[in-house]
Amino acid sequence: MRGTWKLRLRMILTSVIMFTIIYFLVMLVAHYLGISSWTLYAGVSLVIAFLQYWFGPSLVKRSMNVRPLSEAEAPHIHKMIEELAQEAGVPKPEVGLSEINIPNAFAYGRTSRSGHIAITRPILGLLDYDELRAVLGHEMGHIKHNDMAVTAAVSVIPMICYYIAIAFMFSGDRDNGATIIIGILGYLFYLIGQLLVLFISRTREYYADEASVEFGNRPAALVSALYKLSYGAARCNKETIDDLNTNRAFFVNDINNAEHDIVDFRQIDFDGDGKITDEELRRLANSDVKISKKSGIMELLSTHPDSLKRVKRLAELEN
Repeated sequence: MRGTWKLRLRMILTSVIMFTIIYFLVMLVAHYLGISSWTLYAGVSLVIAFLQYWFGPSLVKRSMNVRPLSEAEAPHIHKMIEELAQEAGVPKPEVGLSEINIPNAFAYGRTSRSGHIAITRPILGLLDYDELRAVLGHEMGHIKHNDMAVTAAVSVIPMICYYIAIAFMFSGDRDNGATIIIGILGYLFYLIGQLLVLFISRTREYYADEASVEFGNRPAALVSALYKLSYGAARCNKETIDDLNTNRAFFVNDINNAEHDIVDFRQIDFDGDGKITDEELRRLANSDVKISKKSGIMELLSTHPDSLKRVKRLAELEN
């Protein structure tokens, strides 16, 4: 895939930084406690990561209210996913229906050999065939790249930093300034870790977009789907969005930024019909895209790339 090596390099370098942070913090804690061996803390960290990896799919399934979607109920969905799995070279994922009131789709699981793809009920009446297949291709990309395992591995690091920070800042040992210093460093590393997790999440989305195109989907179909999904999220009430906030990284787009994304998509919807055509996307590929400072800051705190940057990249794949 075009540009894949750059995405892989970003993922590797960011992961190295993440594990360097937790290694340094664990060594600091071990030194303070007089523990000469770091194996205890390393073991605890690995146990936490394993538990998140092993029980993560069940937690996602429960929190997103997913039930199995039989082939008899949706033969066209199963056919799409089977075709995409063949293109990706992975076993056909389990197919589920998420009973949440927002149009979207997501993938979860432990590895590419035990993946799940779920669609929400509102997406069925919103996207046309090509758009839905492009979205499912994006999710198949996450499964092919084992993004679920990567997420489980890196997201546990900020959590460990946070618990170390809380434990030392509120330890009650005011006679020893080292506890405060470790607590402050732990919280600082927690914040840095969260930003790095978001960065990895955004990189994953670019990677999955390219995979969808590699699987035979038109870039314009995926962009048009993102446009419609943004409208769908914008029409949802705030309570629905808030309830799904902790799981928003799983979705195709960041539901928190739906209204902002709509403004961006309207800039390239030249005929104003609510869809993005191949020609409209080609026009974008040959033009410059400038991201405002506000959008740049919003992107740093988002699980997904800025919509214009994301669409620009897809536009370049159109050529």
